[in-house]
Amino acid sequence: MRFFVLFLLLIASPYALGADQAAPLPVASCMPQMPYGAPTAKPNTTTICRSGYLLNHDPVAKIPVWVAYTIQPMTAISCLPRDDAFAPDMSLPKGQRAELVDYQKSGFDQGHLAPNADMSFSAIGAKESFILSNMSPQYPGVNRGVWKQLESTVRALTFQTKHPLTVYAGNIWPPANAKAIGPNKVVVPDALWKVVVDNNTKMSYAYMIPNREGLSTNITAFQVNVASVEKATGLVIPVPDNKMLKNVLPVVDLNSVTVAKKLACKS
Repeated sequence: MRFFVLFLLLIASPYALGADQAAPLPVASCMPQMPYGAPTAKPNTTTICRSGYLLNHDPVAKIPVWVAYTIQPMTAISCLPRDDAFAPDMSLPKGQRAELVDYQKSGFDQGHLAPNADMSFSAIGAKESFILSNMSPQYPGVNRGVWKQLESTVRALTFQTKHPLTVYAGNIWPPANAKAIGPNKVVVPDALWKVVVDNNTKMSYAYMIPNREGLSTNITAFQVNVASVEKATGLVIPVPDNKMLKNVLPVVDLNSVTVAKKLACKS
């Protein structure tokens, strides 16, 4: 009898985790966040809508092709504490998704594409930011360095200008012989990219960042135009301005956001 109860507990555990993780929303629910439309979805991939973002997931690489969302000025600062509750995407079949074990002792960070701080407009949004389908293996120096710097700059821009920003971000990896980690062979991207659109000025800003150690945290060194990102990814990325332009991101004061957050969250 004792062994039968233990067996029931073992087979029930995946379903308990699934029940704890909200099912994806209809893709149409995410489209109001996409004023210019979503990037093209690659063949044989899955598009998933969560409360704060839309993503296109590759079941072979087990990382997102892209993630897209709009960040609003009123949600650029959040007082929700960060809870690193990483979890596999239970809406994807086993064998087609990353698992926690894939990252363990790999030397790579579970790097967000839609950052937790951008998703912390609600407890659900914050939690869903830690689903592994929103992650890719990133070198620590990238995830905690220039990629984090770019994420912080985007939040500071929307806070400072009071303009909503539509953000597209994704991974670039070779079609064959890509480096991979873990028993599920989660692909390590060669590079990361991000395109940011100011929805008031209609100007876009694009970046491609190699996924390797030793990079500068100066984001301007990695600025490109949208056309370059499209060429590298094979995607069509919808922006309202000329894709050949390499607009210069306005100067932002990161410290002002830190101070404002401390004041807002003092209580």
